[in-house]
Amino acid sequence: MNKPNRTALAVLSFALGAFGTTAAIAAYPDKPIKVVIGFPAGGPLDQHARLLTDKLQAVLGQPLIVDYKPGAGGSVGADAVAKSPADGYTLMLANTGVAVINGALYSKLPYNTQRDFVPIARTAMQPLALLVTPKLPVQNLKQFIDYAKARPGQVNYGSAGNGGISHLVPEMFKTATGLFMVHIPYRGSAPAFTDLMGGQVQFMAESIPQAANYHKQGKVRALAVTSRERNPALPDVPTVIESGVKGFEVVGFYGFLAPKDTPKDVVAKLSDAFRQVLTSPEVRERMVSQGADPAYLGSEDFARFLATETPRWDKAVKASGARMD
Repeated sequence: MNKPNRTALAVLSFALGAFGTTAAIAAYPDKPIKVVIGFPAGGPLDQHARLLTDKLQAVLGQPLIVDYKPGAGGSVGADAVAKSPADGYTLMLANTGVAVINGALYSKLPYNTQRDFVPIARTAMQPLALLVTPKLPVQNLKQFIDYAKARPGQVNYGSAGNGGISHLVPEMFKTATGLFMVHIPYRGSAPAFTDLMGGQVQFMAESIPQAANYHKQGKVRALAVTSRERNPALPDVPTVIESGVKGFEVVGFYGFLAPKDTPKDVVAKLSDAFRQVLTSPEVRERMVSQGADPAYLGSEDFARFLATETPRWDKAVKASGARMD
């Protein structure tokens, strides 16, 4: 009886293994996909996820289940995803804070975005509006800059808390204009808005839907939006660049990431699913109504975007002096 040819067996074993891997990827997904959000239910990220998951199920053929793991500015959820199997069945929906700000805010962050994750797709950009209390005698951004420059240290700006985007965007604005304003952190945007309307703070940067709502009611005055182009929710409000601050474009973003070493074919399949969903007029219209601009980037382009944004926000955090531990 002839002995088995070891070389032939090795080739056969490799071929069967490769076939098994290819078949597994071709079958992906064959069970529900979990989307982890590092914040409580009901917030902006939750709304964004809910907007996309039904459409994604139609494309991928499997439900996407939202799992909330709040804590430490989204870090608890991010850490859980980083330590999950890299099989495409656990994704993270991240915002600007989770993806690029936390690394500068927390000295002992348990994850590193560029080391521990593979980007799947950027899904949206989120511009902000620069607001003032109606009690202030200014009608546009140039008048506000002149007003604040004439009163260094006398103008306060509110935020939803230390180290968040509503704190850091005004810090970037201060750097760009040479203003000296005092930061007043609140526990959430609601009390900050209350004091802005009442004139206890004079300036604030906030997401478009809430800002547009209060602006239209005359409770606050929107002076400019931070995106490169005007926003449909505030069509008569110019951009910061239009208002004379050259090159000032600062927007938040939303995007999906998976644990590092997730197979490339799985990443490509997920990324293409997001591309398809974001071409839907219904999805795009609803996303804009939530204050986010559809802004798809595939995996490689999203990775390059994160590499560019990280040092930018790191610089803003350091300039603000914000620390969370």
